[in-house]
Amino acid sequence: MEAKLKKELGTTMLKAAGHAGGGCISQGQSFDIDTGRVFVKMNHKSEAKLMFDGEMASLEAILKTETIKVPKPVKVIKLDTGECVFVMEYLDMKGLCKFSKKLGEQLADLHLHNKRQMEKQEREQQTVGRGAGQSEAAVVEKFGFGVTTCCGYLPQENEWQNDWVSFYSQHRLQHQLNLVEKSYGDRETRELWAKLQIKIPQFFTDVEIFPALLHGDLWGGNVAECAEGPVIFDPASFYGHTEYELGIAKLFGGFNSSFYSAYHDKIPQAPGFEKRNQLYQLFHNLNHWNHFGSGYRGSTVRIMKNLLK
Repeated sequence: MEAKLKKELGTTMLKAAGHAGGGCISQGQSFDIDTGRVFVKMNHKSEAKLMFDGEMASLEAILKTETIKVPKPVKVIKLDTGECVFVMEYLDMKGLCKFSKKLGEQLADLHLHNKRQMEKQEREQQTVGRGAGQSEAAVVEKFGFGVTTCCGYLPQENEWQNDWVSFYSQHRLQHQLNLVEKSYGDRETRELWAKLQIKIPQFFTDVEIFPALLHGDLWGGNVAECAEGPVIFDPASFYGHTEYELGIAKLFGGFNSSFYSAYHDKIPQAPGFEKRNQLYQLFHNLNHWNHFGSGYRGSTVRIMKNLLK
């Protein structure tokens, strides 16, 4: 691995710096190279390159918005051994503590970035002498993402769609339920879904939905802070409904009231928020069932029944 990394990174020095870490999907290690310190994620799974390519595209998309700090991606490298590594900027991070409010503000700015670009483009088109294309960032008018991203190690279907309700029902919930069906053939879940999918559009009556760039997997383990402010990492990005982001945030906790207050000051809660939050938690319960087994079956069924009440 060492020789390949040196060659790909164009460095003569590659020295482990002792900052190791890892979650349930990948392992990480920091290294000192000629240009400074980098963080290297490693994964042995066959899906690793697809997963890291999606993460790199996600980080690049968030970086472009200049709204919230993420590690700068460097390179995805396929090793001769078959495993894959993802090299990124090393950030000296610790647990989120004093920057919760700032995280709420900056996350809202990330979610509003595309909408602001849309509004800017509209204004420019109405101004004499300036046409479309003056805005520095491309406007996204559909839901989805340009590449496959993975929530955990499972690929997400990100094909562009005009309608959020269809996108979420088919590309998120139906996709996960197909995986559950394949692995477990769970009859109760199948019957509940037949009823629930008809009801889903009702949860979105009179709600303004615009394509927002999302982190996509924002739970307490994927946020931190460094000296100058909050940091988010391990994204599974796509353009979706802003409220989707808060599904896993509320499911697994790790965010205090100052985070939510600051966020909702910029993006107020719309009527029916709590019901939709359950609908978004349903995806993460299904995703965890598909990752970690039927310990998540009970919570999945419970949410489906609650949504049908």
